[in-house]
Amino acid sequence: MKDELAILLDRLDAMGITRRGFMGRAAAFGVATALGTTAMGGAAFAQEPKRGGILKMGLYGGETTDTLDPGLADSPVPFSINRQWGDTVVNVTADGQIEPALAESYSVSDDGKVWTFAIRQGVKFHDGSDMTAEDVAATFRRHSDENSKSGALGIMQGIASIEVDGQNVVLTMDTGNADLPYLLSDYHLLIQPGGGVDNPTAAIGTGPYKVVSAEPGVRYVFERNADDWNQDRGYYDGVEIIVINDSTARTAALQSGQVHMINRIDPKVAKLLSRAPGVNVTNVSGRGHYVFIMHTNTAPFDNKDLRNALKWAINRQELVDKILDGFGGVGNDIPINAAYPLFDDSLEQREYNPEKAAALYKSSGHDGSPIELLVADGAFPGAVDAAQLFQQTAQAAGIPLEVKRVPDDGYWSDVWNVKPFCASYWGGRPVQDQMYSTAYLSTADWNDTKFNNPEFDALLLEARAETDTAKRKEIYSKMAQILWEEGGLICPMFNDFIDAHGDAIAGWQEDPNYEMMGGWASQKTWFA
Repeated sequence: MKDELAILLDRLDAMGITRRGFMGRAAAFGVATALGTTAMGGAAFAQEPKRGGILKMGLYGGETTDTLDPGLADSPVPFSINRQWGDTVVNVTADGQIEPALAESYSVSDDGKVWTFAIRQGVKFHDGSDMTAEDVAATFRRHSDENSKSGALGIMQGIASIEVDGQNVVLTMDTGNADLPYLLSDYHLLIQPGGGVDNPTAAIGTGPYKVVSAEPGVRYVFERNADDWNQDRGYYDGVEIIVINDSTARTAALQSGQVHMINRIDPKVAKLLSRAPGVNVTNVSGRGHYVFIMHTNTAPFDNKDLRNALKWAINRQELVDKILDGFGGVGNDIPINAAYPLFDDSLEQREYNPEKAAALYKSSGHDGSPIELLVADGAFPGAVDAAQLFQQTAQAAGIPLEVKRVPDDGYWSDVWNVKPFCASYWGGRPVQDQMYSTAYLSTADWNDTKFNNPEFDALLLEARAETDTAKRKEIYSKMAQILWEEGGLICPMFNDFIDAHGDAIAGWQEDPNYEMMGGWASQKTWFA
């Protein structure tokens, strides 16, 4: 065993994982490691969660324009805020399964159109009022209203009616949808008193922590909800989220002990940071992707040849090597990769081809004026460098791409989904239907490429109703082909989620659904 462990640790060293980090993570998972010549066995120990202390999280992705309305959460800090105070009816586990939350069970009709969710009883909102099926239905109705501007609008539009039947909420779909529970796990759909209609920013929910104070773009303070319906979470007495958008400042805050965990580690420093005393760097592959998005309804990006010229003018492998430092993989101008069920790998992989890019640019008839790409440091780690590399390879193809660097503050409110060409990122979604419904359905509020293709929309609805797996995969393949040829998405790379936490943190788990343990880090970890 000693020899085997030594071999394993040497391999971990070669992978850039420190022995201290490996031992700490193994202990946090309850995995036994051999001490001297002692074999693994009865001496193995699993840490039990402990309560107490104030968790401090240093997070990228907060702005002075952020709001507590869960429907408008559009970056990492608002996402994390939602995870503190709110709950959805169901959650998605790290292995992609549905688990009950505010709905303790659900059932579906044979045709997949009528879904009945049994709402958990005895749950209190933070203001002391009872959470009821009426609150759940009202929440769903609010996010189905176009005036709410909810990020969940696209996934709610397939619901024909929302009714309350005793302690149940009954959803009737326009067409059958086998993935509906996954859609309802969306982080915007936090259940609020009266659906949040009267005061969507009140941040009164059923989550493990209550909001004490909120300074957008600066700091948020939470206290433990002593009346939480789920006592197997929320082990800290309180949580502080400190907005630290600068990558260097974030890592310094962790190393100095000012915060206990941070998100968005720059891939270029991840291996170096993992060797720092008292720091554990974790990375997990999943569905997250870094992108450049073009509005297909705005000149010059309303020209298909110009869009495709730009797609062929980017060197994807170079970005994976230089921006991700290997912590990710090559993308192919669709938001779906092998992490998704029913992924079709037969789609042609776009490679850097300056000759083809030049030919398409010429056929577009573009006048040669600068094509402006807006980018901020906070769009994704390494976004400015990625844009500049893109500029170089595009100019080698004769495309006059120019990069305009803009401030982080206000980027997600004033640039993303507003300006016609910019850098962005997506964390991905558990299933293809949710990803496409959120960002590529023509009527979705978060359709950030303004993609409008009636055939694509029709196929999306057809896929929802299809129960035959092979046929459903075939439909998704057609959709991917349409988006690949017609869309405004340039997706050069899928990123790993890279986070870091101090040795004081126990219970850390990998979750490919999103960064910071899928957003559950403050709920599921504790102080060792």
